[in-house]
Parts: sequence; structure tokens; C-alpha cells
Amino acid sequence: MKHPGESWRVAPGHHVSLAKCDPTSTPGCPGDRLYTEALIPQLHDKMFALQDRLWAEARRSLLVVLQGMDAAGKDGTIKHVFGGVNPQGTHVTSFKQPSAEEQAHDFLWRVHQHAPRGGEIGIFNRSHYEDVLVTRVEHLVDESVWRERYDHINAFERLLAHGGTTIVKLFLHISRDEQARRLTERERWDGYQGAYTETIERTSTDTAAWYVVPANHKWYRNWAVSRILIETLEQMDPQYPVPAPIETGTFDGPGGDGEPSVLH
Repeated sequence: MKHPGESWRVAPGHHVSLAKCDPTSTPGCPGDRLYTEALIPQLHDKMFALQDRLWAEARRSLLVVLQGMDAAGKDGTIKHVFGGVNPQGTHVTSFKQPSAEEQAHDFLWRVHQHAPRGGEIGIFNRSHYEDVLVTRVEHLVDESVWRERYDHINAFERLLAHGGTTIVKLFLHISRDEQARRLTERERWDGYQGAYTETIERTSTDTAAWYVVPANHKWYRNWAVSRILIETLEQMDPQYPVPAPIETGTFDGPGGDGEPSVLH
């Protein structure tokens, strides 16, 4: 059975055509909706076990970037995919319109502060990619500004990876009609589709690949995202720390009996 990550991972330098990616498709799906949904508790258990090892290892981290059109299901994905993990080792950040303080710095300043620490799974509900999407489509900055940001983002993600953070970027792909059904508005759809296409092409790297996940069917979206993240964590293979050996020796105390004792 072909893994969804193999079907929807965007290889570096690969051309992307969102129009040809069917958001109603279910590649790699193990069965129908009922059968697939019945597997979700097992996936929760696997993710919990892997997260527990990552948290205990406390050296590396996982950053999950969630992007998509309005009503693509980012909140629902977080609720259903991460509902079974330990909240102590998981941190969700939602990036909204930058504050005056954030605007006074470079566009990545506020993002870097929320990068996951060793042992954590960090989840970005929208992210630094808004600065090459919203700013582009809404004409908030000149093209010369947002276009330069692709290289800055790639460099930033290499920096995080060099520090031990594995990055998974998920574009939740829904159709125009599905968005209209959920949101009852479709303004600037074409502009955002074009912006996402170029963004995914320019920033899917060996360090931080994009996955285009068909998301019209919520049940498939939850299964596919879970499988992609589990596969990523399995490849990371976090390990529980090896306990330090207990040293023993003799101690001639007041009684002088020379009995073994634990040296702390």
C-alpha cells in the first residue's frame, strides 16, 4: 500500500499544479470512511508513544506547519490529530496579524520565538508563510519584498533543522466549492492558489518538504496527516535516555564494618 506521504510529498524543485491535485481523492487509504476512522485510536496510541520518547529524549523537536485556505480545516486537524498526545510536550501557535512590536522587527522575529524546544512538538496554525501569501495577495508589501522572503524562509528552516528540529509542512488542499460550502465566500481564490503554488515550489526542500494533503474529506485528512507525522517520528526514532549506572563501593563508617554502600 502506497503511503500518503509518498503520494503527496512535493519533491524539491518539482512543479506543483494544485488544479491537478484532486482534493476529494484518498490515496493510500486503507478502506472506506468507517474502516479508516476506526483506525484513528491506534494512530493516536502510536503518536503518543513516539511523542513520549521525544519528550524524554529532550534533544530534538518536531515542527508541524499547517497552511491552507480559509475553512481548510487547520483547527479541526489539530483537534483530531493531536487530541491524544500529551499537552505538556505540545505547543500550538496561531499567527495572526502582527502587532506594532512585531512589525518593528524583521518578519521572522516573532516566529523564531515560538520554535519548539528540545522534546517538544510545535504546531504552527498559519505561520511565517503568511508573509509570502497574505502580504502578496492583499498587496501589503512590494513584490521585491515578499519575493526575497522565500530565500530567507529557506535559510531560517535550515537553521532550525541544524539545531535539531525536524520540519513537516502540510498544505490542506480543499476545492473551491468545498470552501464555499464551509465558508460561503470565495474572494481572491485564484490569487491565493497562485501564491500557494509558487510558495510550495520555492520552499519545498530536503530540509523541510511540503505535503499537499487532499482535505475535502475530513476523515481522510485526519488519517493522512496522522500517518505522515507518525512516519516522520519513526524516522527520527527518538530514544529514552539510558539511566546512569549506579556506582557502588565500600564505606568504613563509624562501625568500620566495610559493608557495600551506594555512592551518590
